[in-house]
Amino acid sequence: MKLVRRLILFISLTVIILSLTGNTDLPKLPLVKEQAKNFFTGLAGENKQILVVKIDDTNAAHPQIGLESADVVYVEQVEGGLTRLAAIYTSKLPPLIGPIRSARISDIELLAQFGRVGFAYSGAQSKMRPVIAAANLENLSAERNPPSIYGKDPDRPGPVDMILKPDLLLERANANPKIRIETATASVFPFGDAPKGETNTAVAKVKWPSAKYELRWDSTNEKWLIYFNEKPNMAANGDHLYADTAIIQIVSIMPSIYGDKFGEITPFSKTTGSGKAVMLRDGFSYQISWQRNLETDVTTWMSQDGGVANFKPGRTWIFLTDKAPVLTP
Repeated sequence: MKLVRRLILFISLTVIILSLTGNTDLPKLPLVKEQAKNFFTGLAGENKQILVVKIDDTNAAHPQIGLESADVVYVEQVEGGLTRLAAIYTSKLPPLIGPIRSARISDIELLAQFGRVGFAYSGAQSKMRPVIAAANLENLSAERNPPSIYGKDPDRPGPVDMILKPDLLLERANANPKIRIETATASVFPFGDAPKGETNTAVAKVKWPSAKYELRWDSTNEKWLIYFNEKPNMAANGDHLYADTAIIQIVSIMPSIYGDKFGEITPFSKTTGSGKAVMLRDGFSYQISWQRNLETDVTTWMSQDGGVANFKPGRTWIFLTDKAPVLTP
């Protein structure tokens, strides 16, 4: 009891002395520094240079290499109703990525919203090269880099044998003072609590003329497991590829002036304008809408009530299609 009285007396005397001397500064507590977040994932981490890699998505290309490290994956329709991927890396680079394939006209409009990205691909037809040269991106294709960076996997048949070493690619690019690859300075997706209007969904099916994707909700791990052409979509390292947020973005797909060497017309997926979409997150689906007025605008995502349709932080897959998905509770 005496100890408590002495402590109270000491505190009282200290307050009186401070008031008489005019020294009222109290000890300052150290500020807690806010943890940096990656703008493509919404998770804690760095924002490194934006590298976009074109990856083959035919049956022969599976299992793909390094796709498990992508922050965002776009699925695009190409010739013959097949699909091809544009994988975006900003938080970490895997040692290898592939199989690498060529650029398509849809990439130019799609990628303009992310600033001056590094664009890695195998090549492009001569008619498209002036378009790529005029675009706000850095051409890091195999046409401009040596086989030590874009190598060949002897265990894979052509044309699905080209494999990229992304660290060497960026090292070489950054050594060139004429090349400028940007990093994200603001969030490209809205991250936060889920919007209203959810519907219980266990499976979502997305279809193109010659390719099928399926997303199945894994309630144990709280992920959307990805299936390709009715088989588990496995990466070469053995990981089952998944999405924390999946977007089925309904776009206009129309013939372009380009084509492949087999005479197939290259489709163009228009990602400016506005349209409908379905968001998958947390075991639910949401009917949402998207809008992007200019190529340089980041796509905005809106819920049915006009609010922001927030993504779940983590990996995002976006499927560009002109057909609504089939949803199963």
